Amino acid sequence: MPRSLARSLVAIIPAAHLCALAACGERPAQQASPAATGSTSATTPVSWCDQLPRPANAALEVVDVGSDWYTVYRVEPGVFALMEPRQFQEAISYLIVGTKRALLFDTGIGLVPMRPIVERLTTLPVTVLNSHTHFDHVGANAEFTDVYAMDTPFTRDNERGRAHANLADEVAPTSFCGGPPSGADTAAFRARPFTVTRRVSDGDSIALGDRTVVVLAAPGHTPDAIALHDPAHGLLWTGDSYYDSTIWLFTPGTDIAAYERSMTRLAALVPTLRRLLPAHNTATAEPTRLTTVLRSVRTMQAGGGVRIPEGEGRESVRVDDVTFMIAR
Repeated sequence: MPRSLARSLVAIIPAAHLCALAACGERPAQQASPAATGSTSATTPVSWCDQLPRPANAALEVVDVGSDWYTVYRVEPGVFALMEPRQFQEAISYLIVGTKRALLFDTGIGLVPMRPIVERLTTLPVTVLNSHTHFDHVGANAEFTDVYAMDTPFTRDNERGRAHANLADEVAPTSFCGGPPSGADTAAFRARPFTVTRRVSDGDSIALGDRTVVVLAAPGHTPDAIALHDPAHGLLWTGDSYYDSTIWLFTPGTDIAAYERSMTRLAALVPTLRRLLPAHNTATAEPTRLTTVLRSVRTMQAGGGVRIPEGEGRESVRVDDVTFMIAR
């Protein structure tokens, strides 16, 4: 789910936001954010707003789509990253364009329509597939008529949507850089229900014409988490199994033992990969990060790492340069 330097987020974003992200049963007490208090002391963590655009993204080609909400990057030929950098999730969706059809991998948080952006990038028929069904990855699913999904109870539950009361903190003033998007009704923000047209399974191939991608089940972060592999081009879309920040493994449905098994599988692909494409913060990362994360999660599972309490019921665990947020 949210990945903007999570150690700093605990201090920057009100704790109730973190609860909303985790679908918590209890709401921890709110903390005043630096943005709200105007604090600029040397001990104040740097806001994610001050780090935009992130260096990895700044090196990519920007594609003008006429939007003041989405920033679109051409990661490489036929691959576009649709970013929402002004909301602290920094969610990234990917449009993968073949010669016959296109695949939209994730659809963001749903504050601003995504389909018009997609239609500026391709005239081909578009299929949606989600890396998992947390609300910040399915926000625009309802705008599309062809949606693929895993067949799990977790997935089917999330297909029903989420009410505003569960997500109100996602649109609180401190969740945005420069305020919410123009015209967005934050008071009515919710996760809309969507209809699945085809169930996919581990190993399924999706042909786009000159490009074929393969679904890899990667449970752990959620029961329905997947990665998307393009073996011919050496690409791996990692969803929330890997992104360049603290990796969150405490939400309902998370299974750290399953996550370790999934990372073992993904790390085995490293010698064949050129690029990772994560779902938050940065649209490109080095494949060797999978090996590093696997080593770190194994150390954590064995009881290692530096552990720091992080709010009610959570702790961060740092192993070398990898940090996990887990339940206590």
